[in-house]
Amino acid sequence: MDEVFGRKDMISPGRLKELSVKSDASGFVQLGSHLGALAITGTALWYTWGTWWAAPCFVVHGILINFLYAGQHEMSHSTVFRTKKLNEIFGRLFGFALIYPRDFDQIQHFAHHRYTQDWAGDGELGRERYSMLSYLLWVLGPTYWYTRIRRVIRFSLGIVSETYIPADQHPKVIREARWHLAGYVLIAVLSVATGSWLAVKLWLLPMLVMKPVHQLQNTIEHLGLPHVEQITENTRTTRTNAIMRWMCWNMQFHTAHHAFPAVPFHQLPNLHRTIFVEKGRKPHSMTYLGFQLAVIKAFWSGRTEADYPDDKIWIMDDTDLEPVAPRPGRAKQA
Repeated sequence: MDEVFGRKDMISPGRLKELSVKSDASGFVQLGSHLGALAITGTALWYTWGTWWAAPCFVVHGILINFLYAGQHEMSHSTVFRTKKLNEIFGRLFGFALIYPRDFDQIQHFAHHRYTQDWAGDGELGRERYSMLSYLLWVLGPTYWYTRIRRVIRFSLGIVSETYIPADQHPKVIREARWHLAGYVLIAVLSVATGSWLAVKLWLLPMLVMKPVHQLQNTIEHLGLPHVEQITENTRTTRTNAIMRWMCWNMQFHTAHHAFPAVPFHQLPNLHRTIFVEKGRKPHSMTYLGFQLAVIKAFWSGRTEADYPDDKIWIMDDTDLEPVAPRPGRAKQA
């Protein structure tokens, strides 16, 4: 890995301002293509249900539903649309569909950005350190869905125990959870009353079953990296293909996102190119499969996350050791 470097020497103010411009048009292109793909797979699943053709439709549809979280995440940052209200409207709709209320997610995620990899403050590290079993249960979905559903119910009962949620925000997340729970109950009542399996076939079942694919992205971003303040050390970028980048709203450029979270999703490839490629620098990066194999190897023979030092990287591959030559072009401007 390159020598440690900070955000101040990554990019010029002018270039950052240029990349930080939001666009309703770019937001609607991404949103429309994702929802359009869901409409196609949902229609195909409905008409092929009960045949072998339903299997691939089910898989793709469930994956697309789960990756709506990439959009919800970006809308929490208010970077998808220039019109701020659009980020809130679609963010809430996605949060409802994913059983992941937007206000809570936003609070948790901002704590994650502010205290990345800090066990005491990071909103996404409110868990026990992984063992092989607990990691697999999280990746495959059982504990993921248990915590999500249980939290909505717990908040609905007025119980908020998360330390990263300020006391003055408790009423907001409680109210939000109650609206969510009421919505889910209404859908259940209408489904029973009409004898319809629509919500199960086209929403709940594909989403629940196909969660492991989305967990590939959720787990690769920080696990196995040092618990230090340096963004370029505590965050990982994912090497993958264009389809996955589209489906994940470019969130594979995760180091660039953490360095400058106000830059819209559609500019993250350019931001990554500016702060890393053109300067001959590299963030930590792995492929989805390579990362998962490395995690399984690390937890083999009964080892757990607690057996590895907090201040050193313990999930990596050889690309972190390869030198990179700077590219000519914008490097002088950045």
